[in-house]
Amino acid sequence: MSISILILTLNEDTNIGACLDSLAGFDDIVVFDSLSKDRTKEIALAKGARVVERPFDNWAAHQNWAMDNIQFKNPWVFYLDADERMTPELRAEIQAIAADSKRAEVAFYCGRKNFFMGKWIRHAMPPGMIMRFFKPGTIRFERLVNPVPVIDGPHGYLRNYFEHYNFSKGLTEWFDKHNKYSLFEAMEGMKLREKPVGFGAIVSGDAFERRRALKELSFKLPLRPLIKFLWMYVLKRGFLDGGAGYTYCKLQAMYEYMIVVKMRELARRERGLPT
Repeated sequence: MSISILILTLNEDTNIGACLDSLAGFDDIVVFDSLSKDRTKEIALAKGARVVERPFDNWAAHQNWAMDNIQFKNPWVFYLDADERMTPELRAEIQAIAADSKRAEVAFYCGRKNFFMGKWIRHAMPPGMIMRFFKPGTIRFERLVNPVPVIDGPHGYLRNYFEHYNFSKGLTEWFDKHNKYSLFEAMEGMKLREKPVGFGAIVSGDAFERRRALKELSFKLPLRPLIKFLWMYVLKRGFLDGGAGYTYCKLQAMYEYMIVVKMRELARRERGLPT
């Protein structure tokens, strides 16, 4: 199979086994590990994956290092996190693309199904497109967290989705992780204070450009946590996801508030005020 797999890990022994099981049949699976202290490396090696280790610094730098230093056996790479799963439908679709030498695209965006409390959050968090399938030499990444790809060549969009179990380690781990993410997001948000809003991109025909422009616009809006909740729960009809959907929307609004207050703290530090 002419597709390599890249999986980023840090202390993922509760997830990595199931992730690798969903990838049975791929002949080149690279676990890019950030010096885990648990059994992640042991499990990965036992299931036939290669393990490459490097201390984590930030998302863009880490992923760019992978693009520059990991020798993939195949021309195409699909990237997964340990709490994500390949599906048979997605596997068939990317295999067909990799087998077609006439395809002009060098990268593809892919949606994911987010699961919470045993339920697919179909409405509040529909499968937004993120770049996951690519030819390594054509990709660079930007941003400290939730990295944005810079693609050297045309890109496309996959029809099928992978699955995401981002609460697989429980709520405490989710809060710990998003406490760190929110600081990185706040730092990125500070960079956008003087950047003009690209209203043209908001109405772009390209799904990724619209998503990026809306995210940048969101950093300039007042009442962002409330807007985030109303957007997900009311406009996106998250109420149709039941109790799981309501809790999920509240958690996302809380995360947004963490970013807001950390941006305020950073701004006070810039002015020499007490935090």
